[in-house]
Amino acid sequence: QVELVESGGSSVPSGGSLRLSCAASAYPKRGYCLGWFRQPPGKEREEVAILDRAGAITYADSVKGRFTISHDSAKKTLYLQMNSLKPEDTAIYYCAADELPCEILAADYTGMDYWGKGTQVTISS
Repeated sequence: QVELVESGGSSVPSGGSLRLSCAASAYPKRGYCLGWFRQPPGKEREEVAILDRAGAITYADSVKGRFTISHDSAKKTLYLQMNSLKPEDTAIYYCAADELPCEILAADYTGMDYWGKGTQVTISS
């Protein structure tokens, strides 16, 4: 069983930076797909950044150039560096993982098997 725990959420002013972390108890045993998602107030969960086992990365258009996903396999930790934060980045941020390769999950990344409980990010204007 894979358990994911996010941390690093906080309240910061617009233009600030935060780094989120996602510690995994274990990684899926086969090829895996890792990702960060967010759910803004009153909206559905949306994809933020996806990282596959080969290192290929995709970002939502809304965060390109501002957010960076990275991974430390030795620490089993996924990171999301967020710069130039905007009020519209306010959301609960979740990390997720799945045994399947990202290309198989691409039709709906929100269907990943393993999810953390989320960490709140609030950006004030």
